[in-house]
Amino acid sequence: MRKMNLKQKMRFYAARFGRDEEASIAVETVIILPALFWAYLTMFSIFHAYRQHTVNLRAAFTIGDMISRETAYLDSAYMNGAQDLLTYLTAAEESDTAIRITSVKYDANNNVYKRDWSKKRGWVSALGNNAVKKLKDRLPIMKHNERVMLVETWVKYNPPFDTGLSDHEIVNFVFTRPRYAPQVLWDPSSGS
Repeated sequence: MRKMNLKQKMRFYAARFGRDEEASIAVETVIILPALFWAYLTMFSIFHAYRQHTVNLRAAFTIGDMISRETAYLDSAYMNGAQDLLTYLTAAEESDTAIRITSVKYDANNNVYKRDWSKKRGWVSALGNNAVKKLKDRLPIMKHNERVMLVETWVKYNPPFDTGLSDHEIVNFVFTRPRYAPQVLWDPSSGS
């Protein structure tokens, strides 16, 4: 057998290694399993985020529907209960939820939306008339002096796994026309 120099030996062993198929499944498994596991966790996180957005939207519609059926004055206890309901329906912590309820009236003579009252729970602030006027493109077309109840909810969302989705707030904007009375009133003696 003839003697090979170092360069030839390296080529020979590299070619032999490339043709060798023993234990290739084990090597492929070690390479692909982490990628498959990460892909599964990512898909789970994305599904969870979409599910949470849907749950939060349904909670906002539920609260809006609940308020639209009221014929008695709303008060502080009612607002606390609305936030508790949002917290319960979204399975969140109370410190991670905020809610704002605003009674909005449309003045067709001046083509402007006006606030009757606005109350909040959580870290958001109540809406003023100027803020309501800026919502013109998001509010429905209404008749003169018609009112809607605007329910806005915020819920902090933390993905279950760190796969690239970031923490964020899920915000919902829902309006409902009062059903059994021309407007839903706030009890001024109950405070904020």
